[in-house]
Amino acid sequence: MAVILEKDLERGRLAFASWREAAAKETAGAAGDAATLARRLEVAPRLPRPTTAMAVRYSLFLLERKAPGPGVEVRVAPWGAVKVLEGPASDPHNLTPPDVVELDPDVWLRVASGVTSWDEERNAGRISAVGERDDLGWLLPL
Repeated sequence: MAVILEKDLERGRLAFASWREAAAKETAGAAGDAATLARRLEVAPRLPRPTTAMAVRYSLFLLERKAPGPGVEVRVAPWGAVKVLEGPASDPHNLTPPDVVELDPDVWLRVASGVTSWDEERNAGRISAVGERDDLGWLLPL
């Protein structure tokens, strides 16, 4: 099943843009040192729940288009999951690929939009990743 319906793509694009704009306001002036890193790691714009959900779904759609394949499942609960990158497909018995990455919505949106990097979030313990291909930083920001 698609992470976002085709009819919702424009709404998703606008939601992702709204999230990025709100995040930019929260991070105005933050660049470089440890204090600003701590500030960027806490960015979590309080937008209406449907807007955040649509931003997550749209950004996962972008990731899926950027790196299609069955090898790594990226989960952003409760709003979506996609499979990306070439590699071994899911085990036919449990449908889970050998590589799984799980992120909270705010963490996902921060790395997808470039507020923080994959390494910054992983070093802060905010990314759960299992498997050989557990670093998606080279695909981000979108």
